[in-house]
Amino acid sequence: MRLRNLAPGILIGLTAILSGCQNRQGQISTPEYPVLSISTTDKVLNSSYSAIVRGRQDINIYAQISGKITEVKVTEGQVVKKGQVLFIIDQVPYIAALRAAEANLEAAKVGVESAQLDYDNTLALYEHQVVSEYELKSALNALHSAKATLAQMEALEIEARNNLSYTEVSSPSDGVVGTLPLREGSLVSANSAEPLTTVSDNASMYVYFSFSENKVLELGRQYGNLGNAIKNMPDIQLQLSDGSVYSHSGRVESISGLINENTGTVSVRAVFPNPDRLLLSGANGSVLMPQTYQDVILIPQESTYELQDKIFVYKVIDGKTKNTQIKVSEMSDGKEYIVTEGLQPGDVIVASGAGLLRDNMDIKTVE
Repeated sequence: MRLRNLAPGILIGLTAILSGCQNRQGQISTPEYPVLSISTTDKVLNSSYSAIVRGRQDINIYAQISGKITEVKVTEGQVVKKGQVLFIIDQVPYIAALRAAEANLEAAKVGVESAQLDYDNTLALYEHQVVSEYELKSALNALHSAKATLAQMEALEIEARNNLSYTEVSSPSDGVVGTLPLREGSLVSANSAEPLTTVSDNASMYVYFSFSENKVLELGRQYGNLGNAIKNMPDIQLQLSDGSVYSHSGRVESISGLINENTGTVSVRAVFPNPDRLLLSGANGSVLMPQTYQDVILIPQESTYELQDKIFVYKVIDGKTKNTQIKVSEMSDGKEYIVTEGLQPGDVIVASGAGLLRDNMDIKTVE
């Protein structure tokens, strides 16, 4: 059937229907995407580094003598001061040993006094030629022997006194008591492999994490050397394992001079105050390190897509998409990229949904 043979009213109706179909098809074939106009800005980004928390000192406490534990004076997790008694080992045999040593010492002192009197008397007789030189030397030798015995008894008395003091096992520093594997009645010795407990000095805590080799080189070039880099680094935060951020900030104290051959990273140590004893030795977390970037191009990561380890965005030029490769800084907060190459202020890119697009595609844009 030819259109020219149709009535004029029918022809006008068909034309309207066809036009409506074309409009509806046009709306469906031209999708709508949000776009972002590129400009420069200043931005503070937090870089995250996996970290482990350690006490400034984790001191294993061992017995220095043999004996039976008669009293445990602390509990697990208790905060202790330097010099505070933690355990008492049976003192009875060591008290007896000290008394015997003191008695032997007194006897040795008396022996020296007697030998001295004998020598002085022999010397007077020798000067009057009453006794021979042999008898004088014998008296002198007896005096030396008595003095040597006295020195030996003094050493034994000190040893016995020290052994008695070792029956009170004290904390070598302020800290928190760890586990207590041994209880009253347990037999211990100076050769025991297992410590009585561990005291962790956690008034402030060390937090260890790692920088990449490139990051260390960047810091060295920026500040001249790593010493200056440490002095100029900002305060850092610690994100705990439950996702919360620790209330006290910390400072980087040292950067190792060695690169780990297995990981290619450099160990970094920071220190955090721990007045509330919230941080525990062995805990895991993440160090958040802020860095300010000035006049940089910042784009959301959702505006990009990756292909073969390369990062792309879609520029919008005259209503058409243009696939564009970009380069970004290693520094990232996981939400945004700092673009170092590929974009200029004034460019317009698709803000989200880039993975659904293709090159040279017509789109409608929404700011």
